[in-house]
Formats: sequence, C-alpha cells, structure tokens
Amino acid sequence: MSLSSARSIDVHAHVVLEQSMGAAGSYGPELGRSVDGEPWLRVGDYTINGIRYEDSPFMDVDLRIRRMAESGIEFQVLSPNPLTYFHFVDRQIAIGFCRTHNDALAAIVRERPGQLGALAALPVQDPAAACEELERAVTELGMLGAAIGAEFPFQIESPELDALYDTCCRLDVPLFIHPAPPGLDGPRGDLRLNDYDLDIMLGFAAQETLVIAKLIIGGVLARHPSLDICVSHGGGSIAVLAERLADGTRRRPWSPQFLREDGAFEAMLSRIWVDNHVHDPSVVPLLAKMFGEGHVVLGTNFAGWDQPNSIDPECADVQVLADNARRLLRVSARD
Repeated sequence: MSLSSARSIDVHAHVVLEQSMGAAGSYGPELGRSVDGEPWLRVGDYTINGIRYEDSPFMDVDLRIRRMAESGIEFQVLSPNPLTYFHFVDRQIAIGFCRTHNDALAAIVRERPGQLGALAALPVQDPAAACEELERAVTELGMLGAAIGAEFPFQIESPELDALYDTCCRLDVPLFIHPAPPGLDGPRGDLRLNDYDLDIMLGFAAQETLVIAKLIIGGVLARHPSLDICVSHGGGSIAVLAERLADGTRRRPWSPQFLREDGAFEAMLSRIWVDNHVHDPSVVPLLAKMFGEGHVVLGTNFAGWDQPNSIDPECADVQVLADNARRLLRVSARD
C-alpha cells in the first residue's frame, strides 16, 4: 500500500510524541497520572484529564497501524496535536519545539512510508522561522505540508503571514488548519465555553468559520491564487452561513471590490478544502455543494473521542475522497 494507491486516506489524525515531552521548557508537554491512576497531559497551566495518550494509537505506532486496519483506513496523514501548537509562547521555545517534533515525526513516517505521511508543526508567531521550518520539513524531512492552529498573535489575514503563504505556494504544499482550545498559551477566549466541553464542540466550529471568512474577505486567497488550505470539521458552520456572508460582501461598505460581484464570494469559497468529520452524514452533501465535490476529504480525528465508526475502503464515495486527498497532497494516483 502507498499514498498513491490507498483506497482510504485520513487527513485528520493527530499524534503525540514521546520525544517532544519537555521540548517546550516549562510549557511541557508533560504526561502523568493522578493518585487514582487517571492519565493527564499538561501544557503550560492547562491540564487535560482522562485521555490516555501513552499505550494508545496517539503514541504507539504499531497500535495505530492495527487500529487503522480495523477501521478501514489504508493511509493516514499525521499532524501535531492541537494542544501542542504553542503559537503564543516565546519564539525561540516554539522554534525548538517544532524542530524536535518534526524530526521525531519524520522518523516515524520513514519507518511506515506505505501507511503514514506527515504535516509539519510550525512556529507561526515568527513567520520567517515558520517559512524556514516548512522548507526544511518538506525538502529535507519529506513532509507533505504543514498543520497550524486558528489563532496567532496576529490575524490570519495579516500581511505578516503572506511570506508563509508564499512559501506554501512555492513548495506546492497545502496548509491544514485545526483549532486549539483557547487559553493554552494565549488568550482565554469566551469564558462561556468553559463548561460542557463547549470550547471544543462549539468553539472549534466558531474558529473554523472565522478562519474561512477572514481568508476570503481579508484577501488571502486573492493574494495567493495557488494557495490550498484545508480546514477541519467541514469548515465549522461556514457552509450554513456562506450565503449570508456572500450577501454581506455584495452589499456592505467594508467589502473589498473583488467580492462585490455576484458569485465572487462563492468562487473564493470553492477554493477552500474541508474534511468530512461533521458527525451528521446529511451535512456532507451540503459541503460538496458549497466547496465542490472535489474539495472534500476524509477526516476522522483518529483515536479521539469522536472518531467515527469503521470506514469501508471498497466504498466508491470513500475512494473519491481518497482521490481528492491525493490532489490536495500533490500525489498522483497509480493507474
């Protein structure tokens, strides 16, 4: 099996690496167990309890491969755990962590080239360093692109990030965007989301929706016509709100001129890629309508609390998603 021939390709699969523990100094990451044996992961002042990373597919590669086979996933693209983006810490800490993380992840992928690929972690708070690390990750480590969060010390449409977008275009690799829980090492966000895991279940969708709106309205896609960005969880709520946003860009005084024509917003939206990890199968046709059937890929949040049931690699729809993923990842399907 290989990426070029896999019938099912999962592009939304996070990894936690033993080699990266403590690589961000006082921020960790650090694994441990409570006195009653409950596992925890600490990142800075944030601790997540009750999720087992050790002896799980997140950290055990052999166990991951077995679970992939059981789940019907033939190839998986691994990306950093959102808890460890470190987009708000001191730049030198982030640079060191990303190098350590990417070196360790590349070593794992080299051992399983027919089943695993990787997206690089980037120190986005230092765009020049992020460009250097992306170049190293792609040209030296063989990574397929990069994965970043949805919040940084500056806005995602800021010209400060144009160098990173230019580097993605020059290297011809995609950028995967997946939110992180607020308050890990940056702003705490809306405190109303602190209860009932709403920061994950609703907050992520809000961040994804904002990211896509700002990429379009803020001119990122217009400035970088060959840039490919894939957003997790179906792009949040954007498919439901797209026509409202489109109407706003045609009418409101703040709208840039390039979005004022009928269909202009929709055309930009069709440039975005999304995964299909949306829980409700009836939503997937809406994603295909809004983004285009060719811009939807398979995502599972593998080994997470919300991983879907097994996938049938013989299913024609799954194979279409795999072909889409190959185009996103710039890999030709085998004849």
